[in-house]
Amino acid sequence: MTEPTGATRDEEAVSRFVESFAAQLVEAGMQRMPARVFGALLASDTGTLTSAELGAQLRISPAAVSGAVRYLAQQHMVSREREPGSRRERYRVHSNQWYEALTNREAVIKRWEYALREGVESLGRDTPAGRRLAETLAFFEFVDGEIAMMMARWQVYREQHFGEG
Repeated sequence: MTEPTGATRDEEAVSRFVESFAAQLVEAGMQRMPARVFGALLASDTGTLTSAELGAQLRISPAAVSGAVRYLAQQHMVSREREPGSRRERYRVHSNQWYEALTNREAVIKRWEYALREGVESLGRDTPAGRRLAETLAFFEFVDGEIAMMMARWQVYREQHFGEG
């Protein structure tokens, strides 16, 4: 495959990267097919591929691509785009996908904090379970604050090293 830049790519090396990176994502808890699709999109110079291109590159069915993309879109790791004048969709990974994914996790943490607060109130802060939940709540409040500060630092770092994205 030749990417739009004109550079010839070693498809074997690309495939090894995609599978190796996908294996790391699976090890971290992601489902195998979304991990492979995400790896393929990351390895694409344009950051976009169609369902047919993903299917051919990864040797998977259109249904497998569809399920993987649905999962990745829900996680804010890819987006769907219509090709102008066509019914075909392209799937895009953005340069800030990690920022978006982590920001989405921050919303999950907020929901956990809310549930834990209710648990502490329900169980009583002085009970063993209430203390355990209070400590868990404190951990997530700490993580939430750290993520917010880290994301602000990342924006500055990204602009300094990569320009505005």
